Amino acid sequence: QVQLVESGGGLVQAGGSLTLSCAPSRRTFSRYDMGWFRQAPGKEREFVASFNWDRDFTYYSDSVKGRFTLSRDDAKNSVNLHMNGLEPEDTAVYYCAAAVRDYKIKALSQEYEYWGQGTQVTVSS
Repeated sequence: QVQLVESGGGLVQAGGSLTLSCAPSRRTFSRYDMGWFRQAPGKEREFVASFNWDRDFTYYSDSVKGRFTLSRDDAKNSVNLHMNGLEPEDTAVYYCAAAVRDYKIKALSQEYEYWGQGTQVTVSS
């Protein structure tokens, strides 16, 4: 069982930046492929970004490509989502997710077994 603890959400003006962090409870987080999703009110959960260990590859949705960056902090055993150029359309609850590591790049919520509690990001215009 893996518990995911997210932090870093908040309120920011359009054009601003935020960094979200996700710290898996188990120190062997390299066993898990990591992903970020978001859900806005009245909308379905949406893929944002994911990292695949076996391919050493980071994958982004078209809506955030070029603005968001997913990174690992091995010293802190965490995965971070750096969000720049935020827009009101980015307002959502952001979720960190983990899946048992394999060769598949995962962009669907059903591919992830473990989820964080979510952190609110609000972008004002």
